[in-house]
Amino acid sequence: MKALVKKAIRRIASMAPTAAGMPQRAVQGAAGTIADSQTQDYWTDFNVTLHRRFKDAQESLDFFHWRNDQYFGYIQRMPVAGFDGKAVLDYGCGPGHDVIGFANYSAPSRLVAADISPSSLKEAEERLALHGKAAEFVQLDPAAMNLPFASDSFDHIHSSGVLHHMPNLDLVMTELRRVLKPGGTFNIMVYNYDSLWMHLFVAHHKQIIEKTYQGLNLREAFTRTTDTETCPIADCYTPQEFLEIAQRNGFQGVFTGAGISMHELLIAPTRFAAIQDQKLPRECREFLLALKTDEHGYPTYNGHLAGIDACFRLTKIRA
Repeated sequence: MKALVKKAIRRIASMAPTAAGMPQRAVQGAAGTIADSQTQDYWTDFNVTLHRRFKDAQESLDFFHWRNDQYFGYIQRMPVAGFDGKAVLDYGCGPGHDVIGFANYSAPSRLVAADISPSSLKEAEERLALHGKAAEFVQLDPAAMNLPFASDSFDHIHSSGVLHHMPNLDLVMTELRRVLKPGGTFNIMVYNYDSLWMHLFVAHHKQIIEKTYQGLNLREAFTRTTDTETCPIADCYTPQEFLEIAQRNGFQGVFTGAGISMHELLIAPTRFAAIQDQKLPRECREFLLALKTDEHGYPTYNGHLAGIDACFRLTKIRA
């Protein structure tokens, strides 16, 4: 279990935008396609459960709850319950973690699990079969210009930890808007720039204490610390940055808050030593100084948990 936790923590750390503004791509997809072959190959070789197989439904559910508990506040902001009678798309479902949640804690009229990775889809289908539940499993073509769904197909779209890996984010957002019904909802989790992961773990623990990723700016160093160092694309955003991306692609919405990882909570007490370190960038020192604590004693920034999982709820802007 310890090895699994360490690997999962490493997964939360391999993404990067550039120093000043928006993310810079490590890889560019072919113009006008939803992904690329390098991204598909990576996520076929690697996934968030590390290709774990489950022996029965109980073990699968136990893992579902354990993994959600590693990110305090995540499941409240990315719910899988409350979608009875809805057509639901899990975009970038991976090995089916949230598909299991929707199948067990909602009764959707249609549940579609879509991903570019054939190995993850197979694992998701095998895992769901343990629960005796049904879903449609759709392998996406990374070279396609469109998603293989009719317009206005889904009442709800769920995309967790996926969009920050897209080589053509605007195209994907436009396509997801097309397949979302008017009045439908779109819940998203992407990596959060305004996090302890960025301003304490990356900036102080990795770059200063461990002296790793020297010569890289903060966003570039961040990209090496999440989904393994070989992840081809991994971006992070401030809440405002991501809401601007959503708006230019025809959505309106809100930042619903962040989930904070147990890793961030474990290292949170070291922020005071980091603040004393003259090598820490001023931006990071000011972020750490601005932190407050909530009723649990967990660190918050601008009224939200200062965690790596930034969550958003979007709807279509009417044309």
